[in-house]
Amino acid sequence: MSYWNEKYECMSRDEMRKVQTERLIKTVNRVYDNVPHYRKKMDEKGILPGDIKSVDDLKHLPFTYKQDLRDTYPFGLFAAPMNEIVRVHASSGTTGKKTVVGYTKNDIEVWAEVMARTFAGAGAGKDSFLQVSYGYGLFTGGLGAHYGGEYLGATVIPTSSGNTKLQLSLMQDFGTTHIACTPSYALYLAEEMQELGIKPEELKLKAGIFGAEPWSESMRKEIEQRLNIKAFDIYGLSEVIGPGVACECEYQCGMHIPEDHFIPEIIDPETGEVLPEGTQGEIVFTTITKEGLPLIRYRTRDLSSLNYAPCKCGRTETRMNKVTGRTDDMLIIRGVNVFPSQVESVLLSIGETAPHYMLIVDRKDNLDTLEIQVEITPQLFSDEVKKLEDIERKIRKEIESTLGISAKIKLVEPKSIQRSEGKAKRVIDKRVL
Repeated sequence: MSYWNEKYECMSRDEMRKVQTERLIKTVNRVYDNVPHYRKKMDEKGILPGDIKSVDDLKHLPFTYKQDLRDTYPFGLFAAPMNEIVRVHASSGTTGKKTVVGYTKNDIEVWAEVMARTFAGAGAGKDSFLQVSYGYGLFTGGLGAHYGGEYLGATVIPTSSGNTKLQLSLMQDFGTTHIACTPSYALYLAEEMQELGIKPEELKLKAGIFGAEPWSESMRKEIEQRLNIKAFDIYGLSEVIGPGVACECEYQCGMHIPEDHFIPEIIDPETGEVLPEGTQGEIVFTTITKEGLPLIRYRTRDLSSLNYAPCKCGRTETRMNKVTGRTDDMLIIRGVNVFPSQVESVLLSIGETAPHYMLIVDRKDNLDTLEIQVEITPQLFSDEVKKLEDIERKIRKEIESTLGISAKIKLVEPKSIQRSEGKAKRVIDKRVL
């Protein structure tokens, strides 16, 4: 059995509760003393740090929302001075502003630790060659996986995303044993291998660690069959730490959460009440070792459930089941967070079309596609083709700049997009997940 940190991964529930209690108390004091936003929220609820005496008191603390990070942009929720912040990452927000996260030196080590556990659970070790094909940069995927692989002692191949023929060439030449990327990119690699006449048995690939976008069990089976590997599901959020918040082991029966760093809860998304074990609801995380951006009861908007029974692998950590949906309108397309309101802000800023639009998301040849249908005004409808092409080009360029991904822009006739008396329907997601 491959553990990275057996002490914590296989700790008894009572021992884990003691660790969590001690670290939670320390974290609550830290945010109250150093983050005015948290101090104000706790004061409004009439809670002082001294009121939190055990992990059972977690439910009394206020929630943290993505909006809190926007309201305090860029560094307002940081609990460490900027001269202790050694790195910042950012993910897409609903407007042009990104959600910014900061890490101290210790936070980077914590991140490397949880990612090392992730890779060890997927069978990687010091003799492994880990190809990191997540994007590097502000996105947390690439560097998160990179540092975790190095911490594990594996040989890391930092290919980033794209340049598929080179990726496959390096896999052959270097003897890649493990790959970390999005599941859709894994299938794209499989297709390119077939085109180039590369057979899976010619590679040394054993396993893939796939995340950053929703994927189904049928997609897992297809990846495993076409690449002749074991496909592991990984879960993460930039705000909580990045990838490494949870990951499957060899039994693929739920994703293990490193609870000595992140305390999970399942709540009713409507009432905020904590739900019993096994119940489906919104998953909430509290970070208990982070220094730069500690988060108290962060509402992920992801729907899942928790299983506290020990796993067949011997780990006693709580497992979260595959995310089945979200409580908000965020989409994940090719690993990028996309909000319909981002599209709306682009159209309004250009101001040459009607404010009615529809996002059509699909998956073709195992890659996500995005088509944005935009209504033109009656005046434009009778305009010359060149004028319409110019507007389409302008929208496409602004959308790519704002979202960070390409999209097909389709200008449609006035009043052709269905109106709604209630909440406007802005998205048609045709992907089978």
